[in-house]
Amino acid sequence: MSEYVRFQHGKPPFDQNTFFGRLRHFLDVIDPSTLFVTEKRLQESLELLDCFKQGTLPPGATDAQLWQAQKIKQAIIHPDTGEKIPMPFRMSGFIPFGTPVVVGLLLPHQTLASTIFWQCLNQSHNACVNYCNRNASKPAPVSKFLEGYLGAVTSAVSIAVGLNVLVRRARRLGPTTRLLVQRFIPFPAVAAANVCNVVLMRHSELSEGISVLDDSGNVVGTSKVAARHALLETALTRAVLPVPILILPPIIMSVLERNIPLIAALGATESSFAASEVLCKQLNPEKTSTTRWTAAIFSYSFQVMAVLSPPCASRLPLLQRRPRLVLPVHSLVCLAAFALALPLAISLFPQMSQIGVNRLEPEIAAATDCKVVTYNKGL
Repeated sequence: MSEYVRFQHGKPPFDQNTFFGRLRHFLDVIDPSTLFVTEKRLQESLELLDCFKQGTLPPGATDAQLWQAQKIKQAIIHPDTGEKIPMPFRMSGFIPFGTPVVVGLLLPHQTLASTIFWQCLNQSHNACVNYCNRNASKPAPVSKFLEGYLGAVTSAVSIAVGLNVLVRRARRLGPTTRLLVQRFIPFPAVAAANVCNVVLMRHSELSEGISVLDDSGNVVGTSKVAARHALLETALTRAVLPVPILILPPIIMSVLERNIPLIAALGATESSFAASEVLCKQLNPEKTSTTRWTAAIFSYSFQVMAVLSPPCASRLPLLQRRPRLVLPVHSLVCLAAFALALPLAISLFPQMSQIGVNRLEPEIAAATDCKVVTYNKGL
């Protein structure tokens, strides 16, 4: 952003009441460049934020520097424990360290052993990310973490293995159809395991409730109704997250392997300019002329590439001619799908969600004059 808003400690620079505001915020949260921050740079960021809180900012300190310092701190330091989060289990490391696991999940011709291995590895990585980014304000026994982990692994492996067995026994399916169906099996397994993990690890919130805050950030009380909303929103996010990650790559790889020219398909659409313009407007709403020029470049570059592509491209197998490219292309497709899915999924709901007091318990309504209270949904 060219002009930074006035710095507010502990608050994001973007409006969390809109989807695009949340999207821009979470793009900062998962920014993998923070993985390369040195220990010296981290300490400088922490010291700058301490100076801000104490009112002793050094001369020349800007809002941009303060926002960047807060971004670094939030990416590396756990807000409750104050300890560094291990690099593979940070939200900024979720995509780079999780993509190899996604590639393994979507490899064709899976055996029973490989299916179990990749599902266990995926749920182990997810469990470590969940634990390292947990809400640690209230101590929770390790047994609760293990319960969620074992439940997720059991559900993922059971569904994946069960569906694989059913597909292999389906005599009506041809070899090509069977291979295509098997590529989509990881999705229901992972989606069910993600929801199971959330429910098992956070089921105590349903009986104990979670804290709700007033406009000033003061705790009004604990609400079981708010806990149900938080759990439902988190479970929905976890169910949506695997959709682009585990659905798009099999479709794209099938298209490439069957040799449907992807570039020509992109260039042939008559609405490519309009679609590009809409996207560019969302990313840069203030510069209309720049938006139209950028949209035109995107649209017509695809059409030019389609025209210049040789006629034989529609007849020769794309990846069958170069089998060594299958794994690199597959990995790039999975990486792109992961990078698209994660910020979109976690932006569906704000982390600090709001709910009307009239929808909560009577004791909550009696304890505050606010009409709306806030609760931490979690990630």
